Amino acid sequence: MTAPTTTAPEAAPASAPDSAAAPKALYVYGIAPAGIRAPRSRGVDGAPVRLLTEAGLCAAVSDAPPRLRPRRRDLLAHQAVLDELAAQGPVLPMRFAVLSPRTDTLLAQLRTDATHLAQQLDGVRGCVELNVKGTVVPGHFADLVRRDDKLRTLALRTRRRPDYEANVRLGEAIALGVRREARRAAREVVDLLAPLAVRTVQGATDDEQVLSASFLLRSTDETRFREAVAERTRACGDRLALSLTGPLPCYSFVDPRPAAPTGR
Repeated sequence: MTAPTTTAPEAAPASAPDSAAAPKALYVYGIAPAGIRAPRSRGVDGAPVRLLTEAGLCAAVSDAPPRLRPRRRDLLAHQAVLDELAAQGPVLPMRFAVLSPRTDTLLAQLRTDATHLAQQLDGVRGCVELNVKGTVVPGHFADLVRRDDKLRTLALRTRRRPDYEANVRLGEAIALGVRREARRAAREVVDLLAPLAVRTVQGATDDEQVLSASFLLRSTDETRFREAVAERTRACGDRLALSLTGPLPCYSFVDPRPAAPTGR
C-alpha cells in the first residue's frame, strides 16, 4: 500500500481514446484472513467493496474515486467497512485515504508480506482498541492553593500588595501547579489501566490535553476496563477530565509493512 494520500490518480486523458485504459487505483480499507464475507456497506464515494485474496489473506478494496477528500460521509463509510470486517474477526485497519496503484501490486504485497501480516493479525485477534484522553480542569486552583505552601504564601503576598506584575506571577504559578497536578493524575491513570491491557501506546500531549493513550484490550476485558476508567474519573475529576473513545479498530497497534532492514 502506498502512503496515505488525499487525491486519487486522475483519469486517463480524453485526448488518447485509443490507448489501453489505465488500471484504476484501489482504495484499501484493511487486511483480514481469507475466507471472510465482503462487507455489504458501500465504501468511499459510494463504491462497492470487494475482497482481493492472496496467500491466505484478503484486502478489502474499492475503486478509488477521481478525487479523494476527507468528507464526513466518506470517513463514515470507511469506518462502516472496517466495522463489518472487525465483526468477523481480526483486521489490520488502514487509515483513511490509503491507496494501491493497481490490483497486481496489492496482491504482490500480500504475498511478499504474508508472514508479517499474519503475525500482526494474530496480535490483534480477539482484541479492541480504546483511547483515553485527559484534559486539565482549570477550576482546580482553589484547592491547590490551600494545599501548596509556596502558592499560598504567594497568594497572601499578592493580596496584601496587589499589582499587575504580582497578579501575573501568581497566575503563572497557579497555572503551572494545576498542570503539574493534572499530569500527576494522568500518570496515575495510565499506571492503573495499563495492567488491564495487552499493550499501551502513549500519544502526543500538550499543556491542556495532558493524557492521550491507546489501550489494546481483549474484548472480554472491555467491561472491566470501562469500570476502571469510570472509577478514575470519579477519583481525579477535580484535576483531570477523562474521556473514553471506542471500541476502535486497532489502528495504534498494527504495522501493515515489515520494518525496513537495518544498515549493514
